[in-house]
Amino acid sequence: MVDYHAANQSYQYGPSSAGNGAGGGGSMGDYMAQEDDWDRDLLLDPAWEKQQRKTFTAWCNSHLRKAGTQIENIDEDFRDGLKLMLLLEVISGERLPKPERGKMRVHKINNVNKALDFIASKGVKLVSIGAEEIVDGNAKMTLGMIWTIILRFAIQDISVEETSAKEGLLLWCQRKTAPYKNVNVQNFHISWKDGLAFNALIHRHRPELIEYDKLRKDDPVTNLNNAFEVAEKYLDIPKMLDAEDIVNTARPDEKAIMTYVSSFYHAFSGAQKVPGRARQALLAATAQCRRCLSPPATLASVGPQLLEWIRRTIPWLEDRVPQKTIQEMQQKLEDFRDYRRVHKPPKVQEKCQLEINFNTLQTKLRLSNRPAFMPSEGKMVSDINNGWQHLEQAEKGYEEWLLNEIRRLERLDHLAEKFRQKASIHEAWTDGKEAMLKHRDYETATLSDIKALIRKHEAFESDLAAHQDRVEQIAAIAQELNELDYYDSHNVNTRCQKICDQWDALGSLTHSRREALEKTEKQLEAIDQLHLEYAKRAAPFNNWMESAMEDLQDMFIVHTIEEIEGLISAHDQFKSTLPDADREREAILAIHKEAQRIAESNHIKLSGSNPYTTVTPQIINSKWEKVQQLVPKRDHALLEEQSKQQSNEHLRRQFASQANVVGPWIQTKMEEIGRISIEMNGTLEDQLSHLKQYERSIVDYKPNLDLLEQQHQLIQEALIFDNKHTNYTMEHIRVGWEQLLTTIARTINEVENQILTRDAKGISQEQMQEFRASFNHFDKDHGGALGPEEFKACLISLGYDVENDRQGEAEFNRIMSLVDPNHSGLVTFQAFIDFMSRETTDTDTADQVIASFKVLAGDKNFITAEELRRELPPDQAEYCIARMAPYQGPDAVPGALDYKSFSTALYGESDL
Repeated sequence: MVDYHAANQSYQYGPSSAGNGAGGGGSMGDYMAQEDDWDRDLLLDPAWEKQQRKTFTAWCNSHLRKAGTQIENIDEDFRDGLKLMLLLEVISGERLPKPERGKMRVHKINNVNKALDFIASKGVKLVSIGAEEIVDGNAKMTLGMIWTIILRFAIQDISVEETSAKEGLLLWCQRKTAPYKNVNVQNFHISWKDGLAFNALIHRHRPELIEYDKLRKDDPVTNLNNAFEVAEKYLDIPKMLDAEDIVNTARPDEKAIMTYVSSFYHAFSGAQKVPGRARQALLAATAQCRRCLSPPATLASVGPQLLEWIRRTIPWLEDRVPQKTIQEMQQKLEDFRDYRRVHKPPKVQEKCQLEINFNTLQTKLRLSNRPAFMPSEGKMVSDINNGWQHLEQAEKGYEEWLLNEIRRLERLDHLAEKFRQKASIHEAWTDGKEAMLKHRDYETATLSDIKALIRKHEAFESDLAAHQDRVEQIAAIAQELNELDYYDSHNVNTRCQKICDQWDALGSLTHSRREALEKTEKQLEAIDQLHLEYAKRAAPFNNWMESAMEDLQDMFIVHTIEEIEGLISAHDQFKSTLPDADREREAILAIHKEAQRIAESNHIKLSGSNPYTTVTPQIINSKWEKVQQLVPKRDHALLEEQSKQQSNEHLRRQFASQANVVGPWIQTKMEEIGRISIEMNGTLEDQLSHLKQYERSIVDYKPNLDLLEQQHQLIQEALIFDNKHTNYTMEHIRVGWEQLLTTIARTINEVENQILTRDAKGISQEQMQEFRASFNHFDKDHGGALGPEEFKACLISLGYDVENDRQGEAEFNRIMSLVDPNHSGLVTFQAFIDFMSRETTDTDTADQVIASFKVLAGDKNFITAEELRRELPPDQAEYCIARMAPYQGPDAVPGALDYKSFSTALYGESDL
C-alpha cells in the first residue's frame, strides 16, 4: 500500500520536471476518445465544476476509505501524488512503484508522474494532462484526470448486449427504468433532473426501500434527496450530488451524473448475472433437494464458530488504548493488516459459503414444497449478518483510530523536532545580544556617531521584531506539544520558558538602550543646533564687521559738498546701527556660552571647535574693538573733507557768478556783429566806422576776462573739475572771446574789401546794397555764405539760366568754379560781389586786363608762371598760363609769358 500519510505541505520552490502520463492505445473505445478531450474545454462551467468537484470527491473517498483515508479538497490533496497513487492501488488491486517521501516539488512531480504512467499503462491516452498542472493545483486538469480514472476503472467495463461504456450504461438504465411512468432516460443530464430515474433504479432492485407511487414529478428536490439518502444508507453508495445543484442547473453535468449512476450499476450488477441455463439448474437442485431433506452439516457447525470468532474479534477491534511511540502504533497497524490479509479472508469465505448453503437449502426446500429451514435463536443468518456488520463497523473505526493515532504521533515527533530546530536557531541568534545592548559606547560618541548608532539600533530592532514570529512559533509549538500530551513536555517547557525569559530581557534592554541613545542624541542635537545658530549669525556679523572696517578705512574722493554730506549722513546712519550691532554681538556670544553650559552640565566632551564656522568669539571681540577704534578716525576725516568742499563750493559760485555775465555778453556781441554785417545800414564807410567802435568796446571788456582767468586759476589749484552753477567753462569763454575778436576783425576786413571792390569795379552804393539784399535773402541761416542750392536760387532770381538741363547745369558748374575755386561748397559774400562785379560792370576791357597783369608783373612787360600761381587761385592761374604765349621781347627771361596774348585771346585784336 502507498504511505499516504507523508508530509503534505506545498512547497513553492525547487526544480520542475517535465513529465507527462501519456500512454498509448485507444482500447477504451470511441466514447473514451470523444468524451475525454479536456483540452477543448478551456474553461469549466462554474455550475458543472461544482457538481464535478463534489461527485468526483465522493467517488474517490468511496474507494479511499477502504484504505482508511479520504480527501477534502480534490485540487490540493492529490498535489503530492501520494493519495493519487493510493487511489489507483485501491481501485485496480495492483501495486504501484514505491512513492518518494520528499517534500520538494520535484518529489511531488515524480509521484504524480508514476500515477499518470500507471493510468497510461492501462491503455488510457491522457490528453494535455501533465504532472506539473496537478502539482500546481490546476482544477481543470485535476478534474480531467479523475474523470479519466473513472472512465477507465468504473465505466469502461460496463457491457450490455455488445455495447460498452456510455452506451452500455445508458442502455442498462433504460431497460431498468422502462416499466416506470414519468421516466424516460435518453441521456445523462436532463433525464435525471426530476429524480424519478434514480428512485426507479433503486426500486427496480430493492423495492422495499422506495415507495415509488408516492413520488411526484413536480417535487424534484424531494425525489433526488430521497434517492441519495436511501442509496447512501442502504446501498453503501456515497452521496455524490446535491439536489439543489441539479435542479437549479439548466443542464446538469454529464460526467457527474455518469459517475454517480455507474455506482448504481456496480451495486446492482451482481444481481443480474444469472446463468443462461437457470431453469435446468433449478430442476437439478429440486432433484437434489428430494434426496437431501436434512440441513447441511456446515449450517450447524460453521455458523456458531463464525459467530464466536466475530464476538472474540470485535473487542480487539474496539480496543482504543494508545501507545507512546510510533513504532508501537505501527506494530498495531501491522497486526491489523495481518488480520485483514490473513485472518479475515477465510472468515469471509466461510460467511459466503454459509449464505450459499443456506440459500441452496431454502431453495431446495421451497422447490420440494418443504417448510423453510429455521436455525435456532441466535444462530440465524441474520444474526451472522448483524454480527458481521458490527465487525466491519468496529474494523472501520479501529483502522481510522490507528491511522489517526499514528498521524498524531508523527505530528508530535515532527513538532518536537521542529521545536528543537527553531529553538537552536533562536538561541544562536541571541548569543551576544545582551552584551551588545548593555554596551555604553554612546557616552563618548559624537552626534554623527550617535546617529549611526541609532540607525544600527533601529536595524537591530527590525531584526528583533522579525524574530518575534519565531519566538511565538516556538511557544505555539510547545503549547501544541502540551495539548497533544507529548511525553517529553517537561524539557520542552523548560527550554521554551528560558527562551521567553531571555526574549523579555532583550526587549527591556533594547528599550533602555534606545532611550539612552535618544537622550544623548537630543543633548548633542541641542548643542549642534546652538553651534549652527551661532554659525548662521556669526558669519554675517563677522562679514558686517569686516565690511564696516573696510568702509571705515576706505579712501574717499568727493568733488561736491553734496557728496561729502552724503558720506557724513551715511556715516552717521552707520553709527546709529552700532548699538544694535553690539546687542547682536552679545546675543551671538550668549549662544556660544549656552552650548558650553549644556556640554558642561551634561558632562559632554565636545570633540573640538564649532564644526560650522571658524569665527570664534575671540575673533568677533577683536574685530568689534577695531570697529570702535576706526569710527572716530572716520569722523575726523569726513569733517576735514567737508571743510575743503565748502571752500571749493565758494570758488565755484564765485567763478560761476562772473562766467554767467561774461558768457552772455560775448554771445550778445556776436549776434550784434552778425546783424550789422547783414542789415547794411548806411554806407560801407559808416558800417566800417560802426564796426570799429564795436571792436574798441570789445577790447575794453578784456579786464573782465582777466578777472575770470584769475578765478579759474584758483579753481584749478583746488582741483575742481565741475561746476553745476554755470554752463560756461573757461575754455568756452576763451573760445568765445577769440571767435568774437576774429569775427569783428573779419567783418571789418570784409567791409574794407567791399570798399576796395566797389572802388576798383566802379560799383555804386545802390548796386552794392542790391547785391547785399539778394545775398541776405537767400542766406536763410544768416551764416554769411550760400550753399550750392541757395546760390543757384540766387542766380535764377538774378536772371541766369542755370536750370536743370544739360547746358544750364554746365553754366552753373562754370560759375561755381569761379566763386568757389577751392570747392568748399560755400559761396562767400565777397566771392559773390566779385562775380557780380565782373558780370555787371564793363571794367574787364583788354586794357584793364593788361593793366592788371602789369600790376601783378611789377610793371614788367611779361609775367612768369610762378608769379601767376602765387597771385591767382590755382585754376585761374592754370587757365591764364594755358592761354599765354611765350614773351619774345629783348628783356625776356626763361619762362616769361606775354600777358598781352591772354588779352588778345579773350577780347580779340579789335579791342587792343
